[in-house]
Amino acid sequence: MLRIHFDWRDLQGVRVAQQPDPLWELMCATCRWQTRQGPLEFGHWHREVRQRLPRDVRAAHALRVLSAYVPTSGYIPDFLTPPVTGEGLDSSLDAVRATPRERVRGELARLVGSRTASAEVRGTTDPTGLSLGPLTDVMRRSFRTLLEPYWDHVRAAVSDDVSLRTRTLLEGGTGALLDGLRPFARWKPPYLEVDYPADRELRLEGRGLVLVPSYFCWRRPTALADPGLDPVLVYPVVKQQIEILRTGEERLDRLLGRTRTAVLLDVANRRARTTTEVADALRLALATASYQIGVLRGAGLIVSHRDGKHVEHSVTPLAHALLAGTGTAGRV
Repeated sequence: MLRIHFDWRDLQGVRVAQQPDPLWELMCATCRWQTRQGPLEFGHWHREVRQRLPRDVRAAHALRVLSAYVPTSGYIPDFLTPPVTGEGLDSSLDAVRATPRERVRGELARLVGSRTASAEVRGTTDPTGLSLGPLTDVMRRSFRTLLEPYWDHVRAAVSDDVSLRTRTLLEGGTGALLDGLRPFARWKPPYLEVDYPADRELRLEGRGLVLVPSYFCWRRPTALADPGLDPVLVYPVVKQQIEILRTGEERLDRLLGRTRTAVLLDVANRRARTTTEVADALRLALATASYQIGVLRGAGLIVSHRDGKHVEHSVTPLAHALLAGTGTAGRV
């Protein structure tokens, strides 16, 4: 368990990153690539990457190199995930290249000494022998392989989560925001208790906390190993799991009708949708969208609930099962 200690200054300094951080996503995606965890959420992504690698030798090599420095459990060097700025991949890689040499030496030596380090890393006699220029080239190419083709999907999932957290913060304050991190974290003022593979204490001491929603983070949050660095908590967002193949859409059209199928798919590909959002996305009259949602709700495929001034719709497990039967793959 990770226990994060807050004081009143820290509560004022809690913020949510507004978009996915490219290097945190890269670290998490590299772990998912090696472990094949989450076959429903990441299976389609994993298969597509695996099919592309034989045609791109340099990408395959880059991914092998990066995987050597990103173990699937245990210590990962903190300098690979510099402070979250929201300025994109190039800025983040510049920050990696600017890491002081002494810090690189210390963190790579810690990785070499860890029992989770790969054989390639354990065989490194000089941890500083790896130049940060080639390393960031490896990271950039790995990003292109693992993330770039799917970045719009990652951003959409993170955007849904940010919208939810923002509403929670506006309506209930920082306490509600932290309490809303259940089930993988529990707010017990003045502590946030986080599911974590090791027992740690993190004292914020007025520095605040950046919450970083992540698509490829899996099951439990992660954080920097060095408590002296700017505190972040990277946590998993709800995955957009549904990717309907064209053949599946055609079969579903015959069952439900084209318009109703389009409405169901639009709702399924988001955490929640209002009637107005569905109507705008599909260019339907508001009354038509409302009618089709009502039919789908009556059939047990959509559930609706009020969130403040809005009524939001989401698909049910029955809808997921129906969509899976028509040709689904994990959406990334």
